Formats: sequence, structure tokens, C-alpha cells
Amino acid sequence: MKVLVWQWGRRGAGPRFAACLAQGLSALPNVEAALALSAGAEILGTPDAPRCDLALPLYQGFPGLAWRALQAPVFVPALARWVRRLAPALAVCALPGPLDLLVLAALRSARVPVAVVVHDAEAHPGDGYPLLYPLNRALVRRADGVVALTGHVTARLREQGVLRPGVPLVRASHPPFAFGVAMPPGAHGGPVRVLSFGRLLPYKGLDLLAEALRRLGSRADMTVRVVGHGPESPALDALRALPGVAVENRWVPEEEIGALIEWADLMVLPYREATQSGIAAAALAAGRPVIATHVGGLAEQLGGEPLATLCDPDPASIAASMDRFLSAPPSTGPGPDAVAAWRDFARAVLDGLRPLLSPPERG
Repeated sequence: MKVLVWQWGRRGAGPRFAACLAQGLSALPNVEAALALSAGAEILGTPDAPRCDLALPLYQGFPGLAWRALQAPVFVPALARWVRRLAPALAVCALPGPLDLLVLAALRSARVPVAVVVHDAEAHPGDGYPLLYPLNRALVRRADGVVALTGHVTARLREQGVLRPGVPLVRASHPPFAFGVAMPPGAHGGPVRVLSFGRLLPYKGLDLLAEALRRLGSRADMTVRVVGHGPESPALDALRALPGVAVENRWVPEEEIGALIEWADLMVLPYREATQSGIAAAALAAGRPVIATHVGGLAEQLGGEPLATLCDPDPASIAASMDRFLSAPPSTGPGPDAVAAWRDFARAVLDGLRPLLSPPERG
């Protein structure tokens, strides 16, 4: 059975999620996954680039997106012809994007059922592309199946009324991203290295982290890096003013992420809100302890993980959790098996979407 997995993002976790899902599906018996990505996807330029069956030159920025949308009368039939030649039994959108309604039209033309993996049911404060989430909801309304990452996302989709009656709904947890990290935490022998990594947006709780670090005070047993890309803000200024804290407001390319995670002994996610976290998944795969706030779907994703500590989304609770870690760093071992986790995730997704498959494929 063939399954098409697509994602049109150029940077960030979307293309990697699609590649890992395709690899997980291909590891299952009698399943062959085909991967479709943007030709500009950053992951395709890395040493461990995944096999990509269709790499389309899509767009850069809003003008490019608008131009590609205007080309729909050409784009949709051409994609439909490629899909017919591939003849998948199922197509899965790994993370929705602005052009996916056009892809849906092509898949409808080729009579292929479509499922959508929903990471976030609504925009976080500071998210770009104001029309993206209305487009995403329109895609979910039209999908034949839905995969929701955490029950928190499932609940929000139900509240929004975007799930059609009878459509298969699979609830699953974000598997860990493996970035080839070899060195265990603490192997460098110096002060504890604390990392806050990700988009530098308001919902990430950087102001909470700044106040938590201020409460901890200057400590010789800790050094902190805040790394990611986002608009300048008072929270970043407050972090820069603290001793022992370095702020790197920049895009981190795919090939640097492994080294960045390997640098860290502890990952801190001081979020004000969240549905789930790919950063947390990558940290766990690398055997890195995680301190995260008890918000949104993070408790569901991290609860029960031996390397994870959950705290309240306030400076005092974050500071107390960090202080306990610094006072008595826990013993750590290897993180979860990422390959096995993605295979299990793919199996759960495919099992939940069985009703979409034609009778000969049900097995």
C-alpha cells in the first residue's frame, strides 16, 4: 500500500515531521511512503536529507504565495496527474500550510482520501500569516480524516466545530526528533548549561524566564543561552541584562540544531500556552532533561516522561524547578528510541485511518 505524505514549508519543523512520518510508514510491513516537499525545504540540503519523491519549487514570501495561488489552474491538474501515476491509497498532510486547499483539489480529482495532522488548532500570539489558520480550518473541514497531536488540540477542534460527523479522528502524541546527539548531558564538566530554544514569540514565556532567572540570581554553577528567531522585545532586553545569559536572536538552520541541543544539559520551556512541542520531543530524544510549564497539551505530551519536570507557568515555580535541578542534577540515561517511536506513531495513524482505505486495502 502506498501512502503520500506532503508538507510545503521551507524551514522549521514541518518538513522534518513529514520526513519522519514517511520513514515511520515505510518501516511498516506492506507500506510504501512517498514524500512530497518544497524544493526549498531546508532539510533537503542537510547531510542526512530524506529521500524526496516530489520536490516542488513553490514560493518565498507573500508575493510568491500569491503568484503560486494564481497559477492554480495549471498547478492543480499537474499535481493531480502526478498523484494518479503514484496511485496512493491515502494522502496525509503532515502540517497544514497556505497552499493545501489546492493540493486537496488535486487529490480529490485523483480520488485519493486525505487526512490532515493538526499540530495547533489556532494561532499563537505573534504567529504570522493572519489567514493561515482560517485556511487550516477550511482544510480540516474538508478532510476525510484528522490526526490531532494531543487531546488539547482535539478539544479545540471540537469547540470550533470543524470536525465533520463520521470522519475518523486519531489522537496521537508528537514523537521525538532525533538530531544525532551523541554526548550525554554534563559530559563537558563545567557549569550546567541551560538552553531555551525556539521561536522568540510572546507565548513562549520569555518574560517568565527572565523573572525566574532574576530570582535565581547570578550563579557560578549555571550558564544560559536563549536561542531562536523572533521580534525584539522587552523580555529579550531583560534576559540580555542578566549575568550569565546570552541571547541569540537568529534563525538556526537544520544542520546546527543537533549541536545546539548537544551543548545543553537542561532545556527549559517556560511557555504561557502550548499545544505540544517539537523542541521538547527533540530534547527527550537526545536524553536532555526538560523543565516545561503545565499548559495546554504539554502535560499530556510530557507527563510520565522520566526526563521531564512540569511546573506552573509563573516565575516562582520555574525558578524553583531550576534550583532543584541545579542543586541535585538527576541521573540521566538515553532518551526514547526515535525510530521506534515514529514507527509506532505511523502505525497508530494508519490504524486509525483504516476506514478511509478501499476494501481491498483493509486487510
